Amino acid sequence: MQPKIYSIDDHSITADKIDKHAFYVVEKLKQNGYIAYLVGGSVRDLLLGKKPKDYDISTSAKPEEIKALFRNCILIGKRFRLAHVRFGRKVIEVATFRTGDTETSDLIVRDNDFGTEEQDVLRRDFTINGLFYDPESGTIIDYVGGYPDIEKRVLRTIGNPEVRFRQDPVRMIRLLKFKARFDLDIDEKAHDALDICKEDIVKSSQARIFEELLRMLESGSSSAFFKRLSEYGLLSLLMPNLDKHLDSPEIFHLLDFIDAETKDVEFSRSLLATCLLFPIFEKELGKKTFEKEPHLGALTQKANKLIDHIFYPFFHIPRRMRGTMIFILTSQYRFIPLFEKTKRKLRIPKDPNFDHALDFFKIRCSLNPEFDPIYERWKEASIKAPPKKRTRKRRRKNAPVKK
Repeated sequence: MQPKIYSIDDHSITADKIDKHAFYVVEKLKQNGYIAYLVGGSVRDLLLGKKPKDYDISTSAKPEEIKALFRNCILIGKRFRLAHVRFGRKVIEVATFRTGDTETSDLIVRDNDFGTEEQDVLRRDFTINGLFYDPESGTIIDYVGGYPDIEKRVLRTIGNPEVRFRQDPVRMIRLLKFKARFDLDIDEKAHDALDICKEDIVKSSQARIFEELLRMLESGSSSAFFKRLSEYGLLSLLMPNLDKHLDSPEIFHLLDFIDAETKDVEFSRSLLATCLLFPIFEKELGKKTFEKEPHLGALTQKANKLIDHIFYPFFHIPRRMRGTMIFILTSQYRFIPLFEKTKRKLRIPKDPNFDHALDFFKIRCSLNPEFDPIYERWKEASIKAPPKKRTRKRRRKNAPVKK
C-alpha cells in the first residue's frame, strides 16, 4: 500500500511546535540508520490546533537497540515492550513498529510482534491516530485516510469497526473520549458497531479502563465524556450505580468546574474521582436521621461503602487512592458539620491528605460562595499549623526482618 504524503505546504504543523526532546530522539534514531516518526496523539493534536501533552515515536529500531542509543532510556512492559527516554520529568515513549491480526475478532492478548511501518499503522484504532510525521522533512505519511478525516472532523476506525471493538473493547471508551475532547462526528459504521459491541466492554482489563477514566477527569472534557459514556450505554455496564445518579446536576456542576480549571491547576486523581462521589455522599447523608453530629469514624465507614457501591462491580480502587478519597469526603464535614454551626477552634489534622480535602472544599466554595468565609478560616489555620510530616515506623533493634 502506497501512503499519501502531505508536504509542509499542505498542513499546519511547523517545526517550532514540535517538542525539542522529541525532535532530538527522532533525529538520533535516523542518524543511526533507523526509520523514525512522531505518531498518534501528538500528530493528531497538532493538526487539530491543540498542544500535545506527550509525544510518541514509532521506529524500526528494536527495544534493545533504542536502549543502546540513549543512556537515559528504560524498557518497560510485557504485552507492549516500550522504551521510555527520560528528560527530567518528561518521558518520550518510543515503540518499535509492530504487526497484529486485524481480521479476526478474538481479544488481543499479546502485541509484541515486530513489523513494518504500514503494518504498525493498520493495527492502530482510529484513522486520526494513524498518521506519521517526519519532523526532519515536515511531511505527514498517511496510510489510512486519517488526514482527510481530521479535516472533516470524523472518527473512523481503521478496518472493520465491529472486529476492532471486539479485539480490544477499550477502543469503544477511546471513541467516546475523542468525541468528547474534540467534538468530532462518529462515522456511521463505528456508531452501529458501538451499539452492537458495547456489552463486550466488561471483557476488558479494569486497570486499562480505569486509567482512561482518570485521564478523562484530567483532560478538561470530563463532563462531556461522562455524558457520552452514559448516553451510549457503557456507563450502565461499568458503573451502574453511578449511572443512576447522573440525572441530578450536582455531579456535572463539579465536573464542569474542574474542566475549566485543569488548564491552569493540576488536581490529584483522588480529588478528581471524588467529584463523582461527593454529591451522592451528601445526598445519602441527608437521608439519614442523626440525633447528633456523627463521628468521623462513622462517616469513614459510610464513605468506604459508597466507594464500593459506586465502583462495583467492575473497578478495584487502589488502597492509597481509596484512603485519600475517604479522607476528602469525610473532611467536608469538618469544614461544615451537619449540626454544629457555632464557631470553634480549628484543629488541622496531621494527615498529608488534608491539603487535598481543603482543595476540594475550595471547589465547593466556587459553586457555593456562601462557604467562602469558612474556607478562609481553615486556609489561614492551615498556613499557621506546623508542617505535616510523613512518619515512618521505626523497627525495634534486633527485631526480625519480614521477608
